[in-house]
Amino acid sequence: MHNPEPGMLLIAEPFLRDPNFSRSVVLLCEHKEEGSFGLLLNRSYHQTLEDLIPECEGMDYPISDGGPVQRDTLHFIHQYPERIPGGSELRDGMYWGGDFELAIRLLRNGVIDRDRIRFFIGYSGWTEGQLDGEVREKSWLVTPGSRKIVFPKSEIETWKESLRDMGGEYEILVNFPIDPSMN
Repeated sequence: MHNPEPGMLLIAEPFLRDPNFSRSVVLLCEHKEEGSFGLLLNRSYHQTLEDLIPECEGMDYPISDGGPVQRDTLHFIHQYPERIPGGSELRDGMYWGGDFELAIRLLRNGVIDRDRIRFFIGYSGWTEGQLDGEVREKSWLVTPGSRKIVFPKSEIETWKESLRDMGGEYEILVNFPIDPSMN
């Protein structure tokens, strides 16, 4: 098992009861002594970019639900370090953040591909030592992130696909019921 660090995926164990994270996959963007920051990868949000930002009128671009913290913030990940400066590399050519206004302009003008940038409202956060404790308690499986999981064709199967990618004993978890008493 891997240690939490930027660019790693946190895959919720099958029986995690927290409604915010049940069957979720989180891309870890920051993991420091004072706390951790990540973005949920498999929850859609009910509004689009144009619904949230007046300057984005005509941009019917989907937003993902990044997590339960600070639902008044917008974050993004992308694969364009040469076009969107200021981002932090997570791994495998995936970047978190950067020049937001430039990203919107490039997206609007068709310079960047819609499938290589994602927007999130809110985020998932942990206080000092909290995430490390949850990993020790086996609430999360930690594995390297990949473009296939972070930029999927559909968010719906992300949790299952993440486990399948881990292979071996983890693949069987895909079929576990949410409630173990239903087994």
